[in-house]
Amino acid sequence: MLPLEGIKVIAVEQAVAAPFCSSRLADAGAEVIKIERPEGDFARGYDAAAKGQSSYFVWLNRGKQSALVDLATKEGRAELEALIASADVLLQNLKPGSMDKLGFSLERLRKDYPRLICCTITGYGDTGPYAHRKAYDLLIQAESGLASITGGPESASRVGLSIVDIATGATAHAAILEALIGRGRTGQGADIRISMFDVMADWLTVPLLKRSGLVIVDNLLWSGRVAAEPAPGDSVDTRALRAFNRVFVNHPLLDATIVPLGDGTGIGARIG
Repeated sequence: MLPLEGIKVIAVEQAVAAPFCSSRLADAGAEVIKIERPEGDFARGYDAAAKGQSSYFVWLNRGKQSALVDLATKEGRAELEALIASADVLLQNLKPGSMDKLGFSLERLRKDYPRLICCTITGYGDTGPYAHRKAYDLLIQAESGLASITGGPESASRVGLSIVDIATGATAHAAILEALIGRGRTGQGADIRISMFDVMADWLTVPLLKRSGLVIVDNLLWSGRVAAEPAPGDSVDTRALRAFNRVFVNHPLLDATIVPLGDGTGIGARIG
């Protein structure tokens, strides 16, 4: 018997990050039902390398059931509702706000199905000026600084596979397993929210400290490069600020406070 036999996962998913997560749940024995729109997951068209099928789609959707559901229709939404009502886990990575507009807000789902574990994957989290934006792997590689520590001396470069998507999917997978253990103890579900940018900000903690001009002077952790130029209307670059908030200010072992550099070109984290 596999560890997750008897667990039912509804995956309203597309592309790579969420399918990576749900494929690992399926490997462990979970029943995974992948919800696809009428035209199918667009990852089906990434390439034709796997005997005429998309290599990514074949890799990340093995062992799942696929259900074609048109969520733009009342009948489709009712079908999804029935599936969720019988599920242990709801995983989704649609465009931010899409599930709310369809009537599947997290607040409502958590109230109606208190044992349900909800996992939402976004590009930039729930708050801030980029919360409403879609994201993709290469964009996050660049914005997080990953591309700046990859490649040769001539130029930055992307990692040669979808590492942000894979890292995000792996993070979601671990969080869902933790939530299942927690539910076994408390009987309560969970509201898990995973941001692609946050995941890479965490992964880049050491390069940020070692390679981005960070130094500690009089208990102040300074950055002169992470926030190269202030965003319009902001005193510091909001993307770097978000990274610092996640990595330093919210770090359980650090007593840190974000502070702007005197010239307005960067940010620092005051330690202690």
